[in-house]
Amino acid sequence: MAGPDKTQTAVEAVVFDLGNVLIRWHPHPAIAREVGPEQASAFLAAEDFDFQAWNSRQDAGRGWVEAEALAVASHPHWERAIRAYRRHYEHSLLGPIEDTVTVLEELHGHGIPLFALTNWSAELFPHARERFGFLDLFEDIVVSGDEGVAKPDPRIFATLARRAGHELAACVFIDDSPRNVAAAREAGMDAIHFTDTGHLRGDLRRRGLPLAPA
Repeated sequence: MAGPDKTQTAVEAVVFDLGNVLIRWHPHPAIAREVGPEQASAFLAAEDFDFQAWNSRQDAGRGWVEAEALAVASHPHWERAIRAYRRHYEHSLLGPIEDTVTVLEELHGHGIPLFALTNWSAELFPHARERFGFLDLFEDIVVSGDEGVAKPDPRIFATLARRAGHELAACVFIDDSPRNVAAAREAGMDAIHFTDTGHLRGDLRRRGLPLAPA
């Protein structure tokens, strides 16, 4: 959580990641709906199947039918768990992170331009759209699955700059992944590593944004 550079450009927009910044997400409950909690834990910890790497390919644009077919062909013993995730996907969305949503709402109330940049499957993102009304507060949401490229690839930050209409140096970016925070800084953004410890409001206030004290 580096502090703002005193010489940085004035903040024109705030860019939020979504998963585990505004929306709590974990694959375990979705998978457990079909195979039970113990098997779900075993699957997610399996040495022979890297769930996060596999899921990241869908975030970068691969379709789920292809993804499941390839995974089942190479790991048939995990077929039920593999297919359970998408089948019960809504159970992976555990709810809003209320403190961050409140910050988002305050910024919106003050007229601060708001954008989102999220690694999310294009096929699964509608679940979030339908459930979380606060997503309507964003002027635009860049979804990696739609773009065919995901953070930390620098190309998605170029897409953000084009879509948002603001110089990246004039944007504050919030993400829970250190890799994505580092990539955002490399792209020229002021980036905050979100840790869900109550620091965000203070971090943004120190950057001159109009938020009430904690």
